Amino acid sequence: MSALVEAIDLHKHYQKGKAEVAALRGVSFAVEAGEFISLVGRSGSGKSTLLNIIGGLDTPSSGELRVGGRNLAAMDRELLARHRRTTVGMIFQSFNLIPSRTALENVALPMIFAGMERPVRSRRAAELLDLVGLDQRHTHKPAELSGGEAQRVAIARALANDPAILLADEPTGNLDSHTAAGILELLARLNQERALTILMVTHDQPSAERLSDRLLHMLDGGIIGEERGGRRA
Repeated sequence: MSALVEAIDLHKHYQKGKAEVAALRGVSFAVEAGEFISLVGRSGSGKSTLLNIIGGLDTPSSGELRVGGRNLAAMDRELLARHRRTTVGMIFQSFNLIPSRTALENVALPMIFAGMERPVRSRRAAELLDLVGLDQRHTHKPAELSGGEAQRVAIARALANDPAILLADEPTGNLDSHTAAGILELLARLNQERALTILMVTHDQPSAERLSDRLLHMLDGGIIGEERGGRRA
């Protein structure tokens, strides 16, 4: 398999007052197409920063980040927007659903920016909601959904434009353990059945060890170790 994501000596610095804070320090790694990778480590280790750069929400201070052979560090704003729209789908801890819109409308929203026609959007959004187990929740708004259901809507939305990579930033952080287990099993199923590449930030190391191909351990902005997960052990 070829490397779908490749980071080469990636650095990210932020200015905090008069001080410069290093969020990433020389990160290098590669992810093959179809892998399930978990980024684990304590808060402040650089996991979310790394995910945001891969997702095109942030840019590195130096180094290279190649996704599908294209260097994101060299992309202008328009190319990064296209990358976010078509190459990656992102799932956040806080769901980030639009409160005034139904589940179906939330899932269809990214397809509007991709230029899909309304009938196609509606049909695909319904299919994705069915895929994540929400066939009875199409017309419900976020306030009418449980936390687990809201996160399933967010997963369906992340799949809207058929991305090559799914980026999940603490997707179970706001959920109880039982609901969290269901979300993680859903992600594992999407990885296995759709050959969808997944990078997940998590504090749940036991689940990461069980479901992932590999775990990358981060500390103080760097990758300090790697271990094989249970999926292909």
